[in-house]
Formats: sequence, C-alpha cells, structure tokens
Amino acid sequence: MYDIVIIGGGLAGLISSILLSKTGKKVLVIEKKKYPFHRVCGEYISNETRPFLESIGLDFEKLNVKEISRFQFTSPSGRVLEIDLDLGGFGISRYKIDEELYHLAKSHGVEFLLENTVESVDYQDDKFTIKTLFDTFEARFVIGTYGKRTKLDATLQRSFFLKRSPYIGVKYHIKTDFPKDLIALHNFKDGYCGISAIEDDKYCLCYLTTRENLRMHGTIAEMEKNILWKNPHLQKIFTESEFLYEKPEVINEISFAPKTTIENHILMAGDSAGLITPLCGNGMAMAIHGAKLLSESILANYSDRNLVEKTYQNLWKNNFQNRLWIGRNVQRLFGNEVVSEIALSTMKTIKPLLRAVIKATHGEVIAP
Repeated sequence: MYDIVIIGGGLAGLISSILLSKTGKKVLVIEKKKYPFHRVCGEYISNETRPFLESIGLDFEKLNVKEISRFQFTSPSGRVLEIDLDLGGFGISRYKIDEELYHLAKSHGVEFLLENTVESVDYQDDKFTIKTLFDTFEARFVIGTYGKRTKLDATLQRSFFLKRSPYIGVKYHIKTDFPKDLIALHNFKDGYCGISAIEDDKYCLCYLTTRENLRMHGTIAEMEKNILWKNPHLQKIFTESEFLYEKPEVINEISFAPKTTIENHILMAGDSAGLITPLCGNGMAMAIHGAKLLSESILANYSDRNLVEKTYQNLWKNNFQNRLWIGRNVQRLFGNEVVSEIALSTMKTIKPLLRAVIKATHGEVIAP
C-alpha cells in the first residue's frame, strides 16, 4: 500500500515524487523504460523554473546547462526574424535531467518500478488498485504523468485518444556550428523544426510534421530532403552537422486537443494533462510547474480527495488553460507556406506582437 503511485517517470512524475516523498509520503513511480533514455522533446526550459529546480537540489553548474537568451524565427523561404528573450532559458537533454532527477528522487526514498507498464487502474472504496504485468499495488492517490499518449488513455476512454492526430515528432542530437545562446525555430511546409544547445557541446534538433508528409516521401530521410531542406537554414544544418543518433527518436499521434486533468480520480500532469504546441516551446516548464501545483494540492488536502481534485483543477486552469489555447491558435498561422510568410512579415513589422505571444505562453517565475 502506497500513499501515491505515479505512472510515468518523466519531468512531471519525477518532480511530483520528490516533493511528495520529502514530506514523508510513501511514493512509487512506475516507468516503462530504464534511466537514462531519450525522449522526443525540444529540450529547452524557460528560466521561470530555475529558482524552484535549484531549491529541490538540482546543481546547474554540475549539469552544464547552456544559457539561452535569443530567439530566431525563419519562414519556409528562409526569411529571418530575431528577438531577445526577456526571461531566457537553458538547454539540457531529457537524457541528462531525467536521470539527475531520478537519482535525486531515490535519495529521498522514492521507490521505482522500471521497465514495467501499467495494465489497469481501478478506483473503488476510496482507494486505487494498480496492476502491472506481474504485480499489484494499492494507493491512496494515483498520478498520471505518462506522456502524450498511451494505451491507458484508451482504457480510460479519453476523448482526445478517440480522434486521430496528423502529427509526428522527430528528434536528433547533433554537433554543429551554431550559437549556443540562440534557440531557432525554422518553418517548412506543414511543420517546424527547433534547434538549441544542450550539454557537452551538443544540440537538440527536433521537428514536428505530418504523417502525410512522411507518407508522400516514404522515409524520414527522403521527407527531410524534399520538405525540410527547402528552408535554406535547415538544409545547412542537415548537410553540415554530425548526427549522433544511429536513427532518430520518433513519436506518432501527437495531439494538441484539450485534455482533462482528472480521469476516474487519476490526477494528470505534464503532457498527460495537456500538450502545448512546440511552436511555443514551453512544455517542459509547464510539466515542472504542473507537478508542483499538483503536489501542493495533495499535501494541503490529503484527507479530502474532493478538495484535492477541486484545488488542482482550479490551479491548473488558472495557470495553463490560456497558454494552451494561445499555442493552438498561433500554430494555425504556421505550416502553410503562404500564411507563414505573412505571419513572419507581420511580426517583423510589429515586433511587440511576437514578444506578446512569447510572454503569453510563458509563466511567472515559480517560487521555491
């Protein structure tokens, strides 16, 4: 019997486990992979999270994060818009930060069940029964931080899961000649590709596109040559860089549709609660902040499940609902080649507009 079982050991799951275990709660994290491992992710984190992450024990000097203070945006034809980031951020791979948080969680007494998947979660008589392939656990609370899309979403009959999404994500780590203080977003037909520095003189290169683009060209490599390379900045990156993966990390069916924060009393956080478009580049910060809000809701109202749920729903809505809505609507301006060119021209003429979008999709500094 656990106080809390967390399904999924990404940023939101690991942060939640640390905050809850530090107060003496008995916490189990179930993760289908073994640390460290790669995830399809832009690997840029807004500085709004930094004081909080330092307060829970992350050593930024040891992590060798890259400080990012400028944003560059290009249209499919290669036209450039650049702006300073008011708050800025840092680059670090999920491979490294997730492993660091994993060891930090273990040091606080969090238990882990790795290389295992949850088959079912049943709620009855004010407690949960969680079944994996070989084990059964009970818990007072269950937190779902298992990412963008899993079979558990199907079991819970979540509405977004029933609608097919056209998007796929692809990620590489590369070595290349690129400013370390710059994050760039390069548009192309039906997609966009981000690049930014991470630790050890590496860069994260991650893009979102459609299954239709891939279907038309048969392979990822052919799609990149025929679609992405039409943006001259991307052609330069792909032809002049050293690619460190034997093959890219790929994820299908990425959905930006609204999600619910609670399903059958399971408390959702991170991408399980809502996915911001990569165009807005702040999903990792949202996962970190959401985990903090969720953990605080549980700790403040542990004996009253209804109050935990009501408190968390209100906090999540107040902090993230507008960000996600703006992200979905801004994304509609990009991907279409003509509209993307018009959008860049407009933002270049009215620079405060781009600054306003960046501000609206980022939050205030998270208090420790």
